[in-house]
Amino acid sequence: MSPKKLAVIYLPPGMIGHLVSTVELGKLLVPHGIDVTIVLGGQDDGGAAATASFLADAAATNPELSFHRLPQPTLPCNVPADDYVSRVFEFARASGPDLCDFLRSTSPAVLIIDFFCYSALDVGAELRIPTYFFLTTCIASLAFLLYLPVIQEENTMSFRDLSGDLVHAPGIPPIPADHLPMPQLDRDSVSSRHFLALSEQVCNSHGVMVNSCHSLERRAADAIVAGLCTFPGRRTPPLHCIGPLIKPREEDSAERHECLAWLDAQPKASVLFLCFGSLGVFSLEQIKQVAVGLETSGHRFLWVVRPPPGLEHVTGPDLDALIFPEGFLRRTKGRGLVVISWAPQREVLEHGAVGGFVTHCGWNSVLEAVTAGVPMLAWPLYAEQRMNKVFLVEEMRLAVGVEGYDKGIVTAEEIQEKARWLMDSDGGRELRERTLAAMREVKEAPSDKGESKMTLLELVSQWKSD
Repeated sequence: MSPKKLAVIYLPPGMIGHLVSTVELGKLLVPHGIDVTIVLGGQDDGGAAATASFLADAAATNPELSFHRLPQPTLPCNVPADDYVSRVFEFARASGPDLCDFLRSTSPAVLIIDFFCYSALDVGAELRIPTYFFLTTCIASLAFLLYLPVIQEENTMSFRDLSGDLVHAPGIPPIPADHLPMPQLDRDSVSSRHFLALSEQVCNSHGVMVNSCHSLERRAADAIVAGLCTFPGRRTPPLHCIGPLIKPREEDSAERHECLAWLDAQPKASVLFLCFGSLGVFSLEQIKQVAVGLETSGHRFLWVVRPPPGLEHVTGPDLDALIFPEGFLRRTKGRGLVVISWAPQREVLEHGAVGGFVTHCGWNSVLEAVTAGVPMLAWPLYAEQRMNKVFLVEEMRLAVGVEGYDKGIVTAEEIQEKARWLMDSDGGRELRERTLAAMREVKEAPSDKGESKMTLLELVSQWKSD
């Protein structure tokens, strides 16, 4: 008779960027005798269709994982309709009673929750289920989150009013105040209060799993473990660096994307790849500036473009004529390829023809680039991406940043200059060498005897012995 499996419940929010690493974590746990059930609570209707499609595909391709959806709850009437972040937090809170009923019926040994679901820590405590956080962002972001109450205690102003000032926290480089996530800029906002509560709840948990590895973020990890980031009087939660967890390549896909065949014909490390995530949409003016910058740079490029608002349903030559400078596609034909809406990002980054990556600094994308050994131009757009840009440029030194996003637009001149710097200069070559060194460490971390693999094994062993 085979030994009984350890039951683990994982509660993420219904956001694609979080669900990707959620599924990868589940797949990582299953071979160690763990029965993983991913539980989804409520969410706004706007993201429900994309979430349902992703989960259906994940369930079909990963039969070893179980999926369960809680009933859609009703939000309190005082939750602002235009405050997306607060609504994600509140949907998790509103799902609490249904989550409690589900946990009572399944009696898991461990509960894992996303930071957006911090309110579920109280449910786990009520049922005496050891509860861990899984953070889908970097260790440096955790260091800042833990230190946030200290910063708020020492300063009475909102971060929005500190524009131009630097915010300091142990283990991470100084962050310009206006580079903090938008929901944290006003200290009296509902979303800001959620992050303060989250910081406290993280300290009350059994531990924090992070989608990164110690070798990539040594200083931040060491500062957390040393207790330097935690508000005085609070317990520092155990830190478990188990990354990188990234979506695998689609090697068995029936149809190879056209852009990969195009890359096959390009010289090694000659192509600049531009891709800005599932929500990276630019104005018409910004798209035209990018086009001019790419054309005048003289470099090969592969550019994933999402149509701007109002043009989502326009296709073919009509769309080309509306969003690009006249003659741009004709003049760059052969050395450039534009793909509308989507490309297989990991496969592109791992292609030998790609020599640089212009990225929005989403953490999943960063991990894919580092794992592929591709140096980055950092162009943050939303959420914690401006912080990630600071960490990438100032701490990890795996990217060079564009600057114009602070002024509302990145000019064609800057795009041309930075593209040439990355692809041609001695500085760009040094950046590529550092990225390749980081790639070797990051690839080693989840391998047998690697630091992330050993951390996970120790954690699983602890769960089984409790």
